[in-house]
Amino acid sequence: MKRILLEILLVLGLAGAGYYAWNQRTLAQTAATQIQEATGQAESAQEKLKTAEESLGKEQERVKELQPKAQQFDAVKGALAGGQVLSDLEKLYAREKNLSSERMLGLGVIRLMTKGTEDAQSLETLQKTLQLVDWDKQRNIICATQNALAAAGQDVKVLAECNTPKPLRPETEGKGAAAEKKEEHKSAHAGHAWSYAGETGPEHWGKEFPNCAKGKTQAPLNITGPMAKTRYLLAPDYKVGDLTLVNNGHTLQVMGTPGSKLRVDSKPYDLVQFHFHRPSEEQFDGKAFPMNIHFVHKNDAGEIVVIGVMVKEGNENPGIRTLWTHAPTKEGPEVSPERVKFNPGNLLPRERDYYTYQGSLTTPPCTEPIRFFILKTPINMSREQIAQFPFKHNARPVQPLNGRVIESN
Repeated sequence: MKRILLEILLVLGLAGAGYYAWNQRTLAQTAATQIQEATGQAESAQEKLKTAEESLGKEQERVKELQPKAQQFDAVKGALAGGQVLSDLEKLYAREKNLSSERMLGLGVIRLMTKGTEDAQSLETLQKTLQLVDWDKQRNIICATQNALAAAGQDVKVLAECNTPKPLRPETEGKGAAAEKKEEHKSAHAGHAWSYAGETGPEHWGKEFPNCAKGKTQAPLNITGPMAKTRYLLAPDYKVGDLTLVNNGHTLQVMGTPGSKLRVDSKPYDLVQFHFHRPSEEQFDGKAFPMNIHFVHKNDAGEIVVIGVMVKEGNENPGIRTLWTHAPTKEGPEVSPERVKFNPGNLLPRERDYYTYQGSLTTPPCTEPIRFFILKTPINMSREQIAQFPFKHNARPVQPLNGRVIESN
């Protein structure tokens, strides 16, 4: 009996010792895992701290770069603080009957710098003026004005093409100079703020340019009846001048020659530029021409008038041959070939019968209102010349009529 009891006690002792050893081993493994995880978390925290320190250093460098500009701005703002400069300028401009949009913009900026953002009426006027200025020729001041409004806390859509400061993105933080250079290269070749297809195509323009989605007199239109009769008198008077053209990534654009004007009922407008669309933006009973040309004019009051000329396939066009010979096939700066003269009037048909409607710019920011005169007679271009145009499709779809009446002479 004693022997049996001893054997039972021995078995129980061995079992207890085994359990104790297993339990200690499990605890040791758990502790090792926890130590490993804590070590990994510590290393990750150190890496994040290092990244944060690098980002802080870069931001501090940016602050140093911006300090001189901030001091210059404070000096200018201090000089304007008394309001005398603004008062004198307002008196001077009050004598002008038709103040240009560029002068209105400059006056608005000085008001902003003098009065700050407390003058709500001045801010609203400045925002509207931004829609009237020639965006190609005055882009720097437009960008500076929009950035200033945004920095002042105003609800303003800053042009995506504007050179605005960019915050560090999470995917580039802590990756060093090589990663930043790669991101900058990617950004530089990522395309424009808008395009004619994909995520930046016409159906998405309204996200960055509200007029494109909310405007009630948008262009182009489908030209179809019924129509009302009208009797505007059109008198284009274009001059021969040095040829200057540019491929801006959206179209080929030719600068207006000095002295070239359009008179609408004797009211003069300067020819600013003309450009091309393929296919035509205006349609006729739902059908488009192979291409069209838009001649853009503006007067001293900032009012814009566009003449549209349709292009049909036919004989070679000598004027187009001159343009295509010197036109850049890729986006880049303006080109002014030596000793090459051009008269934009060579691209107008002899007959000046037209359709007319109230519209908008057919490209962002889709500014309204703009008067369109669409000539009924097309000009010719050969099939080869149409094919040589470097943009396969750069036409905005036709827009809703929204109760407008198309007129015809």
